Amino acid sequence: MATGTLRYWAAAKSAAGVAEEPYDADDLGAALDAARERHPGELVRVLRRCSFLVDGNPVGTRGHETVRLAEGGTVEVLPPFAGG
Repeated sequence: MATGTLRYWAAAKSAAGVAEEPYDADDLGAALDAARERHPGELVRVLRRCSFLVDGNPVGTRGHETVRLAEGGTVEVLPPFAGG
């Protein structure tokens, strides 16, 4: 399994109660499942609306279980942002 960092922004940070935390997972789906288990409630709802960057690359519409995570990588959790 790869280890790295989940970094939460805006509403995701508020819902998780932390700015970042480690992941220990082979793919994005597993990392997000573990985050949902650690932070049941609001974060689960927020994650449904988020987009994700894995090591700076947008995940887009790919299935989260198909997105491999690298050792020492970073997942940016980006809720929709308002404003202009």
